[in-house]
Amino acid sequence: MKVHLPVREAILNRRTYEAPAEGRSDKLRLDFNENTAGCSSAVRRALAKLTTKQLAMYPEYQAPTRRFARYFGVRAEELLLTNGGDDALRVFFDTFVESGGGILICEPTFPMYRYYAEIYGARISVLRYGSGMEFPLEGVIAALRKKPRVLFIANPNNPTGTLLQKKELQRILNAATHTAVVIDEAYAEFSGLSVVPWTRKYPQLFVARTFSKVAGLAALRLGAVIACKDSLALVRRAMPPFPVNIAALVAVEAALNDGLTRLRYVLQVQLLGAWFAEELRELGVQTYPSAGNFLLANFGPSGPALFQKLEKQGILLREKSKDVGPGFVRITIGTQSEMRRLLKTIRKEWKPRG
Repeated sequence: MKVHLPVREAILNRRTYEAPAEGRSDKLRLDFNENTAGCSSAVRRALAKLTTKQLAMYPEYQAPTRRFARYFGVRAEELLLTNGGDDALRVFFDTFVESGGGILICEPTFPMYRYYAEIYGARISVLRYGSGMEFPLEGVIAALRKKPRVLFIANPNNPTGTLLQKKELQRILNAATHTAVVIDEAYAEFSGLSVVPWTRKYPQLFVARTFSKVAGLAALRLGAVIACKDSLALVRRAMPPFPVNIAALVAVEAALNDGLTRLRYVLQVQLLGAWFAEELRELGVQTYPSAGNFLLANFGPSGPALFQKLEKQGILLREKSKDVGPGFVRITIGTQSEMRRLLKTIRKEWKPRG
């Protein structure tokens, strides 16, 4: 029997997104921007209290949504919970992007914007960050005149660490009269800058957030979309009825109640990030300012060989030679002992070409 599956052309024309996530449990994981210090101990205690009946029933969202909304300083009707930050991005394609519709992105950036665009058969317009990892502001303003369906901006940007300030974001929003502007604030707790308070002023503004990073809950998958009530109501139409599991809801509530653990982690990242960047510069490695829990560095032509040596020793970094340039790598800021181990190994193994 011959069977022909009617696969969409957009799927046939792309490769599977292969996340290098397997076989990493016993390694030094500085490649995914995870919170390597781990989540709050309050999370484990809260999860242990889940009953068998709770696990057998579909979760209720109204009460946790109200509590999470208070954390972001918005009303419950201005917050939509999603199955992780990635799903928070997918809903914009479901809502706004038809096959052949245009989206605008600035690369290098979080690859899921392009990933979803290719799956949905969208037309992708791309601008590039500058050699110093500067955001192409004037190019974005000009491109918005063509009225793309959605503009995606990671702020801070992953992997460059670039942070757009409020004046730049205001210019973009004022120019985007026919475009949904998605500001991906996955790392906002580290940068201290958020445009969530602007969502009532700008109906085209949508803010995507995640609890994977600062709360250390990547394995439980809980994200959020924040926008004004009327705009978010359109996005809700594209959502399934039970997108978030009960364990994620319970874990995030416990994590948000433990503000001290989150604050300690943010301060640790900021202090260690500054120290590590300076240590790399003293070795002759070019680094770029970062407002996230990671650092972009350029080890030059000898970088790829170094990254291979590190991986063989169980140290995982996110090489960016393909999408940024040869020798570029994104390094998660881990714990003090992890960063000292990495630095010690780099000093031993890296031989810059001079």
